[in-house]
Amino acid sequence: MKYFIIAGEASGDLHASNLMRELKVEDPQADFCFLGGDLMQAQGGKMIKHYRKMAFMGFWGVLKNARKVLNNINECKKAIISYQPDVVILVDYPGFNLPMARFTKEKLNIPVYYYISPKIWAWKEHRIKAIKQYVDKLFTIFPFETTFYARHNYPVEYIGNPSVDSISARPNQQQTFSEFCTINKLSKKPIIALLAGSRKQEISACLPRMIQATQRFPEYQAIVAGAPGIAPSFYKSLLKDKSVRITFDQTYELLQQAKAAVVNSGTATLETALIGTPQVVVYNVYFGRFMMLLKDYFVKVKYISLVNLVAEKEVVKELMAHFFTIENVSKELDNILHDKTYRENMLHEYNIMKDSLGGPGAASKAAKKMVEFLKAK
Repeated sequence: MKYFIIAGEASGDLHASNLMRELKVEDPQADFCFLGGDLMQAQGGKMIKHYRKMAFMGFWGVLKNARKVLNNINECKKAIISYQPDVVILVDYPGFNLPMARFTKEKLNIPVYYYISPKIWAWKEHRIKAIKQYVDKLFTIFPFETTFYARHNYPVEYIGNPSVDSISARPNQQQTFSEFCTINKLSKKPIIALLAGSRKQEISACLPRMIQATQRFPEYQAIVAGAPGIAPSFYKSLLKDKSVRITFDQTYELLQQAKAAVVNSGTATLETALIGTPQVVVYNVYFGRFMMLLKDYFVKVKYISLVNLVAEKEVVKELMAHFFTIENVSKELDNILHDKTYRENMLHEYNIMKDSLGGPGAASKAAKKMVEFLKAK
């Protein structure tokens, strides 16, 4: 069968590539056309657009790049029409993917599957109307999502969490601290990992404060996890402290060797917990103090990090908006690094959270269900 897949971010590229691999197991003749990234490209098929040319963040980011956004939408529509797939598979990225779902169903009447639900349980809950109308099958990756959609009388398929797959199958799990430092020409000081996000806008907003917070711990070395598609020169333009190093394509290895991590809210918070690295979660919000006053109106969940959302309680400290300060980050790092009881309790809660997600195999389960549904149709 022919599969058209749309992933608009680095995490989507990863999860979609794993799904493509498993679809080929279930359907050896599978043919792919997609908007995605390098990992998807490695699985084969035709790439229409790289996600780096699609990742516009926030209202102003989209507005400033309105022409590019419209061009991307039109190019995607033309590609779907030309390819005539058996199914269109959407991976998160709702601002782009929900209009694609509507177009696909209304104009082409092609089945639409959603792999990795958009976070409508956190904000923009009204999008449930579009999902119920235009999405034939939705595959959820968190237990609480199944409960959320049940409240809206929309049945979903829970297939486990793909981050569990990624972490369990990650490379270099036996790598030692000494080997990691030697390969990357680092000192032997213990490491604080800095994960500032995957887009230039969020990296610029988060990384300088992260670095300044770690400067209060001179006995540690701060190492930045370079995001896919972001040039080293961009990071270097933000590094005032020349002792801070950057590693690329080694995020999991970095987290495995780090004593603590400062992580921008997103999938990386869950991955950090699954690897077992104590962390503090940050999230930049422009006009933070004012926006926090409106938070309860727009945001429908108590927590912003996936770790706390899955655990349904505060496991990791969340420093959002005007609480994301150098002082607060350094204070939390001090707790993680120097308070043994505090650290061990976080790791204990990590293990409970892991058990709630179940074992690996999300991509395999999703692929089996997708092929099964398509054959039945």
